[in-house]
Amino acid sequence: MANDPFHRLPEVPSFALTSTDVTDGEPLPGVTMSGLFGVPGGEDRSPQLSWSGAPEGTKGYAVTMYDPDAPTQSGFWHWAVYDLPASVTELAAGAGDEGGPGLPDGAVQLKNDAGGARFLGAAPPAGHGSHRYVFAVHALDTESLAGDGVTPDSTPAFLGFVISGHILGRAVLTATAEITG
Repeated sequence: MANDPFHRLPEVPSFALTSTDVTDGEPLPGVTMSGLFGVPGGEDRSPQLSWSGAPEGTKGYAVTMYDPDAPTQSGFWHWAVYDLPASVTELAAGAGDEGGPGLPDGAVQLKNDAGGARFLGAAPPAGHGSHRYVFAVHALDTESLAGDGVTPDSTPAFLGFVISGHILGRAVLTATAEITG
């Protein structure tokens, strides 16, 4: 895949990631689009996600949503959550709202690239073509990334750097969005 966001990262086993709201390879539903950036029908609501089959030894998870096709040199981080316990294998729709109402105790949402510590829906620039939105669940060999310097003020890019040293497996679901004219 062109501009694969994982091509420079360690190759790790995959496991299953599904959603009742998002279908792999299909356009995102309207509610997961960005109301903040004025997309009609957009609610900036994180989708329901469930995962299974994580590698043995998984002690925690991180969840991210990234647009590798954004017109920047670094893509665009829409969502990053870390320190999810290994016992959690599902996030309800809306878990990534302001304040993380559906996240388990101890889980932390980082600021997205628009500066909000919450899920930010898709908002590709009009006429820029189809963008991929990569949802990833990262199975980790640690319960907490705090010992590696990840704090609520860290960036999603720094979280990704730290994850690369703890990754056991990765589950990925990629959806698309395009805004014409």
